[in-house]
Amino acid sequence: MLTVWLIQLGIKVSHSRPYHPQTQGKDERFHRTLKVELLQHRRFADNDEAQRVFDRYRETYNGKRPHEALGMAVPMQRYRASVIAYPEILPAAEYLSCDKVYKVDRSARIEVGRRRFKIGKAFIGQRIALRPTAQDGCYRVWFSRVEIGEIDLRAS
Repeated sequence: MLTVWLIQLGIKVSHSRPYHPQTQGKDERFHRTLKVELLQHRRFADNDEAQRVFDRYRETYNGKRPHEALGMAVPMQRYRASVIAYPEILPAAEYLSCDKVYKVDRSARIEVGRRRFKIGKAFIGQRIALRPTAQDGCYRVWFSRVEIGEIDLRAS
């Protein structure tokens, strides 16, 4: 999944709170613009036509259409290629020797003792780790170098 791939590349992933789109205002603004300028009252014959239309729109949006937030520049004028090399092989997740490592099953869960905990669909098939907290029975959930949640074994 995209989230896992980005984390493996060292890219910080953030998600908005459910039903609070304002926390991702730039994304929501882009979706509004995309809908008004490209999608409203339009149907595509097939995926190939849709791809051609989206490709043209991307060229216009990034190379010709000025953006107020950029001082009326176009995004391509501000774009800088990353200096970070793209790895051919993604690094494997590494964990501490004190971590309890589990593989996330097909239902996006791990089994701890006789209890099952949902981790998330993005992590199906991945190894995650539980790391103890200062509170007995509470663990932080890690994927590679990123904390992704918490599990409380005391809760019923």
